[in-house]
Amino acid sequence: MMKATVKWVDGAMMVGESGSGHAIVMDGPEQFGGRNLGIRPMEMLLIGMGGCTEFDVMHILKRSRQNIQSCEVEITAERAATDPKVFTKIHAHFRLSGHGLNPKMVDRAVRLSAEKYCSASIMLGTAAEITHDYEIAELSHT
Repeated sequence: MMKATVKWVDGAMMVGESGSGHAIVMDGPEQFGGRNLGIRPMEMLLIGMGGCTEFDVMHILKRSRQNIQSCEVEITAERAATDPKVFTKIHAHFRLSGHGLNPKMVDRAVRLSAEKYCSASIMLGTAAEITHDYEIAELSHT
């Protein structure tokens, strides 16, 4: 079982603590009583999805013996105009760099994460259309 606790501080500020003992501050904009001192809860969902899928892609590529040096995933999302303002579209764009990365292996890793392993994106995909793409940069051997 996974557990988390969220405690209200004041205004729109809250502190969330994970079951593993890590904390994060969440806050809202001033127009909603916040002071803009922390991440928004909906942004946390996107970051969680990004971390989940990036972990999968890196794990798969390393197990496939790909010489990956860096990976970044940029998540963009659209939300419904009316309440509840759920995500309607989410796009994950991976930027990978390394030495001799095989595009077929990268494509396979991104697909496996999206379709089989990333529980966060698969769960969010029940409400939103999720798409993925990637770009590969070859690093020089210096």
